[in-house]
Amino acid sequence: MSFDQLQASLDQRRSDALYRQRALLQSPQQPEAVIDGQSYLAFSSNDYLGLANHPELIRAFQQAANEYGVGGGSSHLVSGHSVHHHALEEELAAFTGRKRALLFSNGYMANIGVINALLDKQDAVLHDRLNHASLLDAGLLCGARFQRYLHNDIGSLKQRLSRCETARRTLVVTDGVFSMDGDVADLPAICETAKAAKAWVMVDDAHGFGTLGPTGGGCAEHFGLDTDHLPVLMGTLGKAFGTYGAFVAGDEALIETLIQHARSYIYTTSMPPAVAAATRVSLQLVIKEQWRREHLALLIDLFRKGCQQLGLELMDSPTPIQPILIGDSEKALQASAALKAKGIWLTAIRPPTVPQGGARLRVTLTAAHTEAQVTQLLEALSEVAV
Repeated sequence: MSFDQLQASLDQRRSDALYRQRALLQSPQQPEAVIDGQSYLAFSSNDYLGLANHPELIRAFQQAANEYGVGGGSSHLVSGHSVHHHALEEELAAFTGRKRALLFSNGYMANIGVINALLDKQDAVLHDRLNHASLLDAGLLCGARFQRYLHNDIGSLKQRLSRCETARRTLVVTDGVFSMDGDVADLPAICETAKAAKAWVMVDDAHGFGTLGPTGGGCAEHFGLDTDHLPVLMGTLGKAFGTYGAFVAGDEALIETLIQHARSYIYTTSMPPAVAAATRVSLQLVIKEQWRREHLALLIDLFRKGCQQLGLELMDSPTPIQPILIGDSEKALQASAALKAKGIWLTAIRPPTVPQGGARLRVTLTAAHTEAQVTQLLEALSEVAV
């Protein structure tokens, strides 16, 4: 067997300025990070509330590891469902205003598990065109009739829903906050439109949980949407919550269906109990420490006003995700490299993660950043050809 064809494909990818490379992080997730042996002011972390290195989370993790060990040891349905897993599920259900919640090892597995447990070839699934790859993959794998509607376009959604009248079940799937653009789904209109067509709505709120809503409850709390309007709610724990994993919240029948049929839940080892214990502490900080969201909002406003003064093209985003649109992949790489030379770590995002011609610098702000650090980023951007 020869790998020449694979190498040729890799060479072409490098030539097209689309080659991905890993950097070695040598410090905790924090604004001043050590990457590949160099110190940078970093703006590429999804640790939106600055909790990933919080001492209270670290202490909770260490204490639970002392009591329960490191590994989950088994799947939840065999012997891997610890008291911390169970307590976290109950606390997440209360936090989201849902009857129950179910933990998954990560967001990708949650999305794959939910959609494939609910749908098959008798059904229909409708996706926003800019949905996360895990949602799209789940929709394609489940065997249901697969359609994509124009981004955040209710007219387009209505048109495609009209083609689903013969489906047993119809599921409308959307991100809450879109990970590469930073904009928020028009959930009230999506839920109203879906309900009129007797369709369900599933939201992947990976980037909304913790950052949106009075207590960080995400898009559902932000828009005041209950289970009746938004029956399938997914959130991740590795971003604003600062830990790892994901959960799905909903009514009793939904969660029991997932326990019985979601293969990515049934056939995998549970997350380490210590991670669940740390997340329980994180959840309390998300709820109580409103100042984190307030400070984040201040930084977002500071950054957007600074970019406007510099004439930089931003996306229409009210969230910590603030992409600077460049277009050409090679130019995006050059801008990222120039910023790194100035001590700023800012990743270039290129196709296929974003559409062709949509390469960008994806700035992510966190509550751990200071106003002075955001000003430093703006000064560096003013000196670089973006």
